[in-house]
Amino acid sequence: MKAHLLAETHEVFNQVPPLDGANLYRVDLPLQEWTRRYQGGWAEVRIDAYGALAGGELMAAGFLANENKPVFHSHDRYGHRIDLIEFHPAYHQLMSAAIEHGIPSMPWTEPRAGAHVARAAMSYLHSQAEAGSGCPLTMTFASVPALKLQPDIAEQWLPKILSTQYDPRNLPFEQKNGATIGMAMTEKQGGTDVRANTTRAYPVGQAGPGQAYELIGHKWFCSAPMCDAFLTLANTDKGLSCFLLPRHRPDGSRNELYIQRLKNKLGNWSNASSEVEYRGALAWMIGEEGRGVPTIIEMVALTRFDCMIGSSALMRQALTQAAHHCAYRQVGGRVLNQQPLMQNVLADLALESEAALALTLRMGKALDHPADEQESKFARLVTAVGKYWICKRAPAMINEAAECMGGAGYVEDSILPRLYREAPVNSTWEGSGNVQCLDVLRALSKEPGVLDALFSELGDGHGDARLKTHIQHLQAAFRDTGDIQYRARQLTEDVALALQATLLLEAGNATVSDAFIASRLGAGGRVYGTLPRGVAAEALVARSTPHLL
Repeated sequence: MKAHLLAETHEVFNQVPPLDGANLYRVDLPLQEWTRRYQGGWAEVRIDAYGALAGGELMAAGFLANENKPVFHSHDRYGHRIDLIEFHPAYHQLMSAAIEHGIPSMPWTEPRAGAHVARAAMSYLHSQAEAGSGCPLTMTFASVPALKLQPDIAEQWLPKILSTQYDPRNLPFEQKNGATIGMAMTEKQGGTDVRANTTRAYPVGQAGPGQAYELIGHKWFCSAPMCDAFLTLANTDKGLSCFLLPRHRPDGSRNELYIQRLKNKLGNWSNASSEVEYRGALAWMIGEEGRGVPTIIEMVALTRFDCMIGSSALMRQALTQAAHHCAYRQVGGRVLNQQPLMQNVLADLALESEAALALTLRMGKALDHPADEQESKFARLVTAVGKYWICKRAPAMINEAAECMGGAGYVEDSILPRLYREAPVNSTWEGSGNVQCLDVLRALSKEPGVLDALFSELGDGHGDARLKTHIQHLQAAFRDTGDIQYRARQLTEDVALALQATLLLEAGNATVSDAFIASRLGAGGRVYGTLPRGVAAEALVARSTPHLL
């Protein structure tokens, strides 16, 4: 027998064809439908183009950017302090594509009905290819309302922030074609409790909004430290205030911002998160002195919205991979997605993904109508509800999707491990679960009209007795104020499920809404794949499987 024949030990078969290069918009029927439903259809050509980009070259770039983490260089070879972070070219490719297509700028430069929805759809596609680059993109997008509270500063910075040119050069922003914005809020001793911050701000000359200060202190988390400026918090004699701190001083010299180290994180590897110190760093006050938290909340509200988008995107990509795998892989001589138990699991994952998307884009619609009182109050509440619920659901959902693929979903050749590592950052960043739930209570109890806006949105169950009963129980739960903080997570979950069920019912796809209500508001199981009898599982699987669309 010839030696080369001995090397051929087996035939390779029963393998899944690659999904490389798929247009992520075209394989996502729910995204198409919900984008149109909430007035984002005018941007469909642009969204479709980004879907092709995300599923092709950006998907490939995402793997490279995560395999080659950013590297911190504190000094140059001559011993000069430089505080620079080196990124792989793939990271710059991802940033450039997003900025050129308007992901951080679209709603501000094209303020029309559906702009926030269209932008959310494109961010949803981008995050499926690579989520770490979403951090500076989100903060740049979200900085705009906060900066507008200080018009003189906004006039200088917004033209560069809203530019569609990505310019990563280490130069003063005046010399650049575009700028990105980061954020630095939390400190070692306080974390989420920013009232415990000790960083101090000292006026250089005249004090007050728009004036220059020097900051001394530290930040335990500074995301994307290669941004051109950062919104940050520091104390003055009147209390915690908000500042814009650029990386360079007006004379072109580097600011007194010192990176101590990069964070060694569970996921989010392509993004450089850091610890920094301010040693007399020059910054300008944004908004009213002593009102730093309300000022920076203008930014935080939008970054929380992007946590909803990001988690929804991770779930969708996990579902896409699992559904594609199960459409080809055979076990026991039968294709997996034709087997009843796997249909139960995949259908359940599909419901979770679509409900998350529906609530996220409904939030986008609310942001598109800020002058509408109902929409404004809806956005105030759902920012916290959606941030809590969708981000909490993502890790377990992605884990289940990986399990559908067996060992193929566990190895790093697959995108599933990266999606799984990435998921917890959205539930932790910008306020963890308890922070969101307490914010829900704060909004409902202390802000007039928010509770009424919620129940106006929910109505009477839209003819579904199960949803009507759930809403009635929810009303009773809010009337009972005893130990309400203890019950805050359950209340927030019940609000989220009521909203998702309502949105799915209103959309008119009975296959989706009936399955969601039966499984989420009924006496179902506690893990995915426990849908009740009578659910149209096969149709739900077909709705989410790329090659069947």
